[in-house]
Amino acid sequence: MRVVFAGTPDVAVPALDALLASEHEVVGCLTRPDARAGRGRRTRTSPVRTTAEAAGVPVLAPYRLREEGVAEQLRAWDPEVAVVVAYGALVPPELLDLPRLGWVNLHFSLLPRWRGAAPVQHAVLAGDEITGAVTFVLEEGLDTGPVLGRMTERVRPRDTSGDLLARLAVGGAQLVVATVDGLERGELVPEPQTSDGVSLAPKLTTEDARIHWSLPAFAVDRRVRACTPAPGAWTTWRGERLRVGPVEPLAASDAPEDLGAGELLAGRTEVVVGTAGGAVRLGEVQPQGRRPMPAQDWARGVRPRPGERLE
Repeated sequence: MRVVFAGTPDVAVPALDALLASEHEVVGCLTRPDARAGRGRRTRTSPVRTTAEAAGVPVLAPYRLREEGVAEQLRAWDPEVAVVVAYGALVPPELLDLPRLGWVNLHFSLLPRWRGAAPVQHAVLAGDEITGAVTFVLEEGLDTGPVLGRMTERVRPRDTSGDLLARLAVGGAQLVVATVDGLERGELVPEPQTSDGVSLAPKLTTEDARIHWSLPAFAVDRRVRACTPAPGAWTTWRGERLRVGPVEPLAASDAPEDLGAGELLAGRTEVVVGTAGGAVRLGEVQPQGRRPMPAQDWARGVRPRPGERLE
């Protein structure tokens, strides 16, 4: 089938690669415009654009799909189906019927759970043991369209959102190809989503990523892993922001007694922080304006005073 692909970041590349390697023809690609990123604010091309251009696929990168010429280009590509993976912009209603078989979206949760921009982060934050990915028919509502296919994935105890998303991107790529195959053969019957179990997954902000040491150790652990790699969990130390990588909750028998919430205990081989219930061992930290480093190296430099706390 003739396929238009819409996607932008690294997580969308496995699905594009899978379609390029399939029997289907990727006739065009939609992606977000080049943007400035990083400390040097250099202009960066989206990973999807780089992949598509390397494969000789024509690319369109409008700021909005309502821009003049976008609909005309889509009609010229004459797609039978459009596949969306982390595109990053809304598809306007007037374009939804343009491909003969509509737009198919790959979403990284088991809908209707975790509708929204950050389903993987919210799955880790909530302590879900099982998640997955679905393909569904794009419609005007927020991730409300009928489901075409699904896969499941276990959330491992030490998964960060980045770890989990990487596995879902690979498994989801195969799901995309299977879905397009099924649509071509006319074998798929869209399954309406139920109204039970609906939950929302809005984008996590920088403030959402702030660590509250007044929470139990398991909640601190989940928040840090959910916010790794983005937006990046953080706390403050002596008035400056300190980014915190994944932590390790300590067993009750290993946790120091009477360690207050946020209180630091720096030893030769580990740095432990108290929480409202138990304690966690710090892994990697990143002081403001510096590179990431092991917590022990950081503590040797700052020399925490007895009773001093992360805020």
